[in-house]
Amino acid sequence: MARVPVCGNPEEWMKLKLELVFKDRVGIVSDVSSLLAGEGYSIVCMEVERRHDRSHVHIEADGAGEGAFAALRQRFESMRGLLECREVQTLPAEERENRIKVVLDTIGDGVMSIDGGGRITSINKVAREAYGCAGEDVTERSLTSLRLPDHGLLDCLHGRELHDARRELATPLGKLQFFVTRTPIRDGVGRIIGAVEIARDMREIRKLARTLVDADHVGFDDIVGHHPAIEAAIAFARRVAATDAVIAIRGESGTGKELFARAMHAESGRKGPFVPINCAALPEQLLESELFGYERGAFTGGRREGKPGLFESARGGTVFLDEIGDMPLASQAKILRVMQEQRVRRIGGEAEVPVDARIITATNRPLERMVEDGRFRQDLYYRINVLPMHIPPLRERRGDIPLLANHFLQQLASRIGGAAPAFTDGALARLRSHEWPGNVRELKNVVERAAILAGGAVVDDQFILFSHELGKGVFNAARTASAAGQGDTLKEQVANFEKKIVEDVVRRAPSIRKAAKILGISHTALLDKMRRHGVILEE
Repeated sequence: MARVPVCGNPEEWMKLKLELVFKDRVGIVSDVSSLLAGEGYSIVCMEVERRHDRSHVHIEADGAGEGAFAALRQRFESMRGLLECREVQTLPAEERENRIKVVLDTIGDGVMSIDGGGRITSINKVAREAYGCAGEDVTERSLTSLRLPDHGLLDCLHGRELHDARRELATPLGKLQFFVTRTPIRDGVGRIIGAVEIARDMREIRKLARTLVDADHVGFDDIVGHHPAIEAAIAFARRVAATDAVIAIRGESGTGKELFARAMHAESGRKGPFVPINCAALPEQLLESELFGYERGAFTGGRREGKPGLFESARGGTVFLDEIGDMPLASQAKILRVMQEQRVRRIGGEAEVPVDARIITATNRPLERMVEDGRFRQDLYYRINVLPMHIPPLRERRGDIPLLANHFLQQLASRIGGAAPAFTDGALARLRSHEWPGNVRELKNVVERAAILAGGAVVDDQFILFSHELGKGVFNAARTASAAGQGDTLKEQVANFEKKIVEDVVRRAPSIRKAAKILGISHTALLDKMRRHGVILEE
C-alpha cells in the first residue's frame, strides 16, 4: 500500500485535522498514535470522546503533503473497528474555544486570564479596548508586555485576591474608573494554575443603578436633535454637569429646560434625588413652606408633625427651581440666603439645617430687564448666573422637527403597544412650516393628537392640527376618519368623532386602563363611553 507523501521541509507541512469513529475497544489511542508516527506525522493534539459504544477520536497532526488524506485514509481503514474516517475543518476544542470567545466578547465587563507562567490565555473585546490593545492578538504574550497601571494579576499566582477595588486606567477614551476583581484559578487538587481579572466600568454601573432606582431616569441620550445649536447646548451641559456651581437655563416655554436639568443631574454623579419645583405655580406662603419646610404647629392646615422642605429632601441631589423669574421678591431673598449660607430654617423653627443640594434654575423671563425694573433681585441674579446656558427654540432648528416628530410617534407606540405610524411628506412639510410658539412641548401634543385622529399606519397632513385650528380642523379630521354623513347635526358629528377616537385608542392600547390613561379620563368614564357608543372590545 502506498505511503502518505510527507514533505521534507517542515515549513511546507500542512495541518491535517481528522475525525475517526471506532467501535469502542482497548488500545485505540495507541494504535492511532503508532500509525501516525510511523508515517512521519507529528501529533499536535488528540481528543477522545466516548459516546455509548463508540469512540470519537479527533486529531490534529503536522507533516501532511498535498493529497495526504486520501492515502492516509487507506491506512486507517485497515485498523480494527474503524467505522468512519473523515477530514474536518475544526476540532471540538477549537469549537469550544470559539464559543467561549463569543461569550466573553458579549460580556460588558473586561475579562482577562493568565496561566501559571503569567502568559495571557484569554482577553475579551472590552478588556482589549480598555488596555489599549484593540485589534491585537495578545494571547500567549506575557502580561508584563501590556502597558497597565499595575500587573497585580500576577500576585494571584501566589494566592492573593482582590475584590471590587477601584482602579483608574488611561484608555484611548481617556482616564476611566473601574471596579477590579482578581482571583486565582485552581485545578482539581487546589493548585494555582492561573488567574483571572474582571474589570467593571463604573460608568456602566452608575447607568444601571440609575435605571433601577429611577424608572423615569433621563440622560443626555434622551435629548433629540442634530442641529448645531442644540448640540452646542448638550456639549455645554455635559461639561458643567459634574460641577456644584449654580446653572441658569434660559429658554422659551416648552424648549426642554427640565429635560436638560434632569440630564445634568443624572450625569453629575450625585446620588440624591432630583427635586423639581415650579416657582410660578405656588403662592408665596406655600412656596416657602415647600422649599424650606415647617415645624409642628407653624400654621393651621399643616401636618401635625411638621414637614421637611424640598432643600432638605434633596440632600445629596439637585433642586430644580423652574420659572425662578416668577418667584416673589420676599422668597427671592430667602433663596439667596440659602445659596449663600448653605442652610435652611423651617417656618416656625429656630434651628438651621445644613443643605447639600446642587441648584439648577430655569426661566423664560428677561431677568436683566426685570432687575432694572426692580422685579428681580440683582444680588440673586448674579448668584444664579454663574453658568448660564441657552436652549434654542424649535423654530430655530427646523431640521430637527422630523426627527422629534418620529421620536414622539415611537414613544406613543411604546406606551400603547403596536407599531408606530408613519408621516407622509405632506404631514412633515406642514410640521416644518409652523412657527411653534409652544416649542417641543407643542410638537409632542400635535404629534400625539395626529396619531390618534389618523388611527392607522399613515399620518397625513389633514390630521396635523394646531391649537388655533382645533375649532374647524377637528371636525374635518372627524369626517375623514369616520363615516359621518353630510347631513349630521353638530351633536351627531361630535358623537361620531368621539366614538371614532374611543374605538381607535381602545383598539391600539394594550388594556382599557391604558386607553383611559391616554385619553385622560377615568377607567369608569371610558367604559361608560364604550357602552354609549356601542364600542366592543375585541378578544
